[in-house]
Amino acid sequence: MATKMHKTPMLDQLESGPWPSFVTGLKRLANDEGKPYADMMKDLLGQLETSYNTRKGYWKGGTVGVVGYGGGVIPRFTELLDENKKPLFPKAAEFHTLRIMPPAGMHYTTDIMRKFCDVWDKYGSGLIAFHGQSGDIMFQGCTTENVQPAFDEMNEMGFDLGGAGPAVRTGMSCVGAARCEHSCANEQKIHRTLVNRFLDDMHRPALPYKFKFKVSGCPNDCMNAIQRADMATIGTWRDDMKVDQAEVKNFVNAKGRKYVIDNVITRCPTQALSLNDDDTLAVDNKNCVRCMHCINVMTKALSPGDDKGVSILVGGKRTLKIGDLMGTVVVPFMKLETDEDFEALEELAGNMIDFFAENALEHERTGEMIERIGLVNFLEGIGVEIDPNMITNPRMNPYVRMDGWDDEAQKWFERKAG
Repeated sequence: MATKMHKTPMLDQLESGPWPSFVTGLKRLANDEGKPYADMMKDLLGQLETSYNTRKGYWKGGTVGVVGYGGGVIPRFTELLDENKKPLFPKAAEFHTLRIMPPAGMHYTTDIMRKFCDVWDKYGSGLIAFHGQSGDIMFQGCTTENVQPAFDEMNEMGFDLGGAGPAVRTGMSCVGAARCEHSCANEQKIHRTLVNRFLDDMHRPALPYKFKFKVSGCPNDCMNAIQRADMATIGTWRDDMKVDQAEVKNFVNAKGRKYVIDNVITRCPTQALSLNDDDTLAVDNKNCVRCMHCINVMTKALSPGDDKGVSILVGGKRTLKIGDLMGTVVVPFMKLETDEDFEALEELAGNMIDFFAENALEHERTGEMIERIGLVNFLEGIGVEIDPNMITNPRMNPYVRMDGWDDEAQKWFERKAG
């Protein structure tokens, strides 16, 4: 017998505002009579309404997976039971999520997307998220018995489960050179190199906690790698920024000198820019910190230099034990062009993961481990020499000697007095 639609006055309120609501999407799936997922979505709405009324979540974990894998499926079993210990909403009593790794740069064909939808219509709830915060395609809502056949069909399409649990997580990379003129690295190759090398650490969780790779092709960092990745690979350049003075003049002529001064020159964080009297741009490249603001505003006039590579940062994460952390530079510049370059990147990543596995506490991210043991000890552990260019924030480095500060201050006072 078909499940009846539950009354959801609390959820209905979420549809009353000016913005689109996820509730409308859930109801559309629930009203899709004849589809195998319709009853599941009706009971899901019932359970969600209960949570909104009681202000309590009713999902618990468990063990659900596919053959040969230890991660990639997020188990969810209902805790809402009646007096006979039977689920109050039986059709949604199991609502597992499959994390599927996206292609590097998130490139899809419409045919692939349609096939994904067909598979999830057959085995799941019809609810798909492109993409979750972990970077995965989130196929949300599946019974235990349907997890394996759903994965088998997606695997036949060429896709694999992503990371879950205390493991290497699904990597992310920006669209890069495919659509962006700022690209300074082969983002997709970096992404695939790291994922392929550490695939076993992704599917068989054996780390103290999660470890994330993210790749951005330029310092704009569209993947938020610096804030969210244990190892962030950021495209950059080490020669001078390229300046097309003719385009600079065209920009000044179109916008006016006041606009350029207010919106480009004065917004350079290190005052590395100045506008000459003839409307050309002078750049103090030694003081450029690659913030990308001027390049983003004056796209035709300014562009990254020709000597391109990547910077490697470690320890970015969101709030956990000690609050948010941004990545710390451990490799200021690294060329990634030859096979040997990519092998060096793999070796560095492997050393980081091995050191993390051996030295981190349970439920501790890489950045928190570094805060606890010290950056110098971490660098020694992964075999990287200390470099003054290793910074936590622009214009700051953690290796400033303070033992001679008093003597230098005294010299300054003496010079001032004389």
